Amino acid sequence: VEDQRARWERKRSRTAKELLETEHRYLEQLDLVITYFVTILKAKGTLKPAVLETIFGPLESLYSASHILSLHLEKGDLGPGLENFCQSLDLYGHYAENLEQANKTLKEQLRKNKSFRRFKKLQETRPQFQGRELEDLLPLPLQRVHQYKHFFRDLLENTSPDTTEYQKLAKAVKSVSEVSQWVQDIFDKRENSLQLLRIRKLLKGKKTQVVTPGRWYIREGWLLVVPSKGEELKRRMFFLFSDILVAAKPCHPLHLLNSNKLSCQAVYPLHQCSVDKVFGHTRSQGGLLSLSFPHKTLLLMSSNQQEIQDWYRSLIAAVR
Repeated sequence: VEDQRARWERKRSRTAKELLETEHRYLEQLDLVITYFVTILKAKGTLKPAVLETIFGPLESLYSASHILSLHLEKGDLGPGLENFCQSLDLYGHYAENLEQANKTLKEQLRKNKSFRRFKKLQETRPQFQGRELEDLLPLPLQRVHQYKHFFRDLLENTSPDTTEYQKLAKAVKSVSEVSQWVQDIFDKRENSLQLLRIRKLLKGKKTQVVTPGRWYIREGWLLVVPSKGEELKRRMFFLFSDILVAAKPCHPLHLLNSNKLSCQAVYPLHQCSVDKVFGHTRSQGGLLSLSFPHKTLLLMSSNQQEIQDWYRSLIAAVR
């Protein structure tokens, strides 16, 4: 037991030291934004207060919370430090929610506001920035919240369960995991929206309603459709979403407007679909999938074994 405790203590102090060192680096980077951008812009009035608030969000409050955490860590007050810090964790979720609008507003100001454009360029040439731009520094809090999750978990795993500090650490891990998931969900939704918009632009015409609330993009790729009556194989692009499978073919390469677009051929709803491997169980080349719908059976083929396996797994997951 004594050996176990000593091992825990060594790992724990190593993690606490690493947490403090990375916290100092994180604070230095936030300080660059606050000192050379937020404070000076407030004083100069280059940006309207509402615009300034949109671009930088609760960055000063995040800095303040991390600064207090680092003071606790320096004294070795791990439990109280994390307990106090967790009261500010929601700021990270709000910061993530605002980031897309922040980037949009920043781009807009750089386009329209000449004095802000000059100011930003000048600040970024300072040696402290080491060639980084404001756009590189703004997402840092969201990377940091995921790092906190791993640090706090490591600390918890190397703390004896019969200490009061263990309870505080367990609470901190729960809080930071929830906020980390909140931030991840925001990113996933944003990424999904971008994928849906990209596919909507790829498909010619507006018949296919791609952007629908609650729809998730899963995957896409070229597959061969095996016709029922001995005709030749048809190469089609398939887009798999959480509720539908879309088949499309390329528009004519000489078409004036749509040469780089795809024409939607069919939309298959997945709620009454069953998926089977016809072959592709062995290690031979390629495979064939059978998709059964109420009024149609679709045979899809690929010469790539791995690709068929991946499509099979994705389709089964979507149908479920």
